[in-house]
Parts: sequence; structure tokens; C-alpha cells
Amino acid sequence: MLEEGRRRVALAAVTRQIRLQEADARALPFNDGQFDALTFTYLLRYVDDPPATLAELARVVKPGGTIAGLEFGLPRGPWRPAWELWTRVGLPAAGRMIGDGWHEVGTFLNPSIRRFYDQWPLPRLLAAWRDAGIEGVQTRRLSLGGGVVTWGRRRTYGPPITLWSAAAGVTT
Repeated sequence: MLEEGRRRVALAAVTRQIRLQEADARALPFNDGQFDALTFTYLLRYVDDPPATLAELARVVKPGGTIAGLEFGLPRGPWRPAWELWTRVGLPAAGRMIGDGWHEVGTFLNPSIRRFYDQWPLPRLLAAWRDAGIEGVQTRRLSLGGGVVTWGRRRTYGPPITLWSAAAGVTT
């Protein structure tokens, strides 16, 4: 991802100053309240402790600043069987035709998404956002439920939030 980012930054370098920073989402190398807003995509399935990660993301945003994330979702109702067929059969087959490791990606997504939502159903995940100091949390399902955008604002009142990370055994 960083290599692709570097390629895209090089293409845009005429009009912008962009600095790419590789970091651990559990310990970002930024000051408290350094950013006006923060966005992330497909992050929470890849971390051991989503609540601690959300708290760390909120830490680097100014009070009142926006935090938004995009994650895959599980469609409901009549769209679920079509989603299961596409992610179990269609994506791996399309990936095989594309090549360059895309078959593995297509095969990985369905169980990864299902496992995440088994552990973190949307109501529990939204509670984790709120517990991380993000207020006014809202969601919108996209692509017939296959995507979920969540957003809110960093809390502007109250004491700092302290979370104990069961996965890492540390306090943040």
C-alpha cells in the first residue's frame, strides 16, 4: 500500500505537499489533537484490539474533529445470499482470472468479514466508537449493506478516556 501511495503522491506532487507515514495504529507518532479530521478504511478487521485502536485514533484528532471509517459489512435480508455467493465464489474466481495474488484476496475476504462481525456486531462496534470518546456516532450502509461508513466527532468535554487493552495488556 505504501508503494502505491508513493506512486500516487509522485503523480500529485506538482499540486500538493504530502508526507506518507508508516505507523502502528496502537501507538501513532502524532501529538494529541494534531489533526482536524481523520479517516480510515478497512482497518478494524486487522487489529487485535479495535476499541484501543479507536481510542488512539481519537487521541490524535482535535476535540470536535471528525473521525470516519469505511469497513466491509454483512448485507441483511434478501441481499445476504447473493453477497455470500459473490464473496465465496465470484471474488475468488475473478481473482484467479486477474492473477497477481488476487485469488488469495478473493478467498480471504468472506471469512475475514464474517469473523469480524461475529466478534464485533455493529451495535458492539458502535459502542466501542462511543467508548473511545467519539460522540454523535452514525452509520450508513452502502452497496446493499456490503459496506458500512461510520463517523462521529471527537468528544469536546469530559476527562481523557483511559482504556485497558486486553489484547496487549497495556493501558492507553
